[in-house]
Amino acid sequence: MATVSIRGLSKAFGTQVVVQGIDLDIADKEFLVLVGPSGCGKSTILRMIAGLEEATSGEIRIDDEVVNERDPKDRDIAMVFQDYALYPHMTVAENMAFSLLYRGVAKQQIRARVAEAARVLEISALLERYPRQLSGGQRQRVAMGRAIVRDPKVFLFDEPLSNLDAKLRVQMRTEIKRLRARLETTTIYVTHDQVEAMTLADRIAVLEAGRIEQLGTPEDVYERPATAFVAGFIGAPSMNLIPGRIVRSGNAMAVELPAGIRVPLTDTIDATFEGMAVTVGIRPEHLEWAAPEQPAAIEATALVVEPLGSDTLAAIALDGREVQVRLPPKKVRRAGDPVRLNVGPEDVHLFDAHGCRMAR
Repeated sequence: MATVSIRGLSKAFGTQVVVQGIDLDIADKEFLVLVGPSGCGKSTILRMIAGLEEATSGEIRIDDEVVNERDPKDRDIAMVFQDYALYPHMTVAENMAFSLLYRGVAKQQIRARVAEAARVLEISALLERYPRQLSGGQRQRVAMGRAIVRDPKVFLFDEPLSNLDAKLRVQMRTEIKRLRARLETTTIYVTHDQVEAMTLADRIAVLEAGRIEQLGTPEDVYERPATAFVAGFIGAPSMNLIPGRIVRSGNAMAVELPAGIRVPLTDTIDATFEGMAVTVGIRPEHLEWAAPEQPAAIEATALVVEPLGSDTLAAIALDGREVQVRLPPKKVRRAGDPVRLNVGPEDVHLFDAHGCRMAR
């Protein structure tokens, strides 16, 4: 097992800086997910840890030893790639055994390791097949098995599920969680899929433009997004971000949304903030259905309705701005139906002019 420590890690391709001064500590046995949109630098960070890219500046330590100058084969890591990277002319068993043969491990030990990894991944029946004879999910299991047999200090996963269909991605997420619980190996996992990040991670690092916007547990990142970018990126559907202004409403403070809609705020926002322009974040599931006999803070008309069985997604307009709402089933059935909503003060997120989180 191992710790990984990164200090001041940067990477530039010519004049383009893609990773900017990253500081990060990954604990022994931790599962850290790097998540963000395409081009945010997450895969470049992973490749620098692996030694496949040279850092422009900064330091990478594995188990408190600087590895910047070490070749990838000498870093005691194993990497699982997006495209599987299997040798087409080798069987499954040969693909899994290749790195061990290259290192001179005894054949009897290789056979034992391959057999155990195949058993864990439930691919024992596939050992004599070639990659062309496997499904995408089976190929990914083989790629994972090739990493497991090395018994590395650190696993690196670079978007391993992005080539799979939606149903298989869900299945493989479960397999990775099960495998992680069994192996307890320090793992750094890259994805652009925030659902993967939320379901797999001990901690999530949300990246944008080569910087870490927020580092925390999935619960922290979801419930207390540090920036408007994180708020809009994490969640499915993502948080609604609406322009507003803090106003006084009787003896309390509220935020005024487009169309003059006022939503009450918690008492952490006092009169010193009155008149301040803010971005208001409200998750679709926190816009609650108001019964006919209840007062409603928001009254609108459904623009689009998507019944999902267990709930319904609807889009409404606030002064021309589309807002997503997650409602109980059958409350809204078709476009044009009236929608009446409330939101609790504790579910209102405020971000200042710089996109930074304010107290709520």
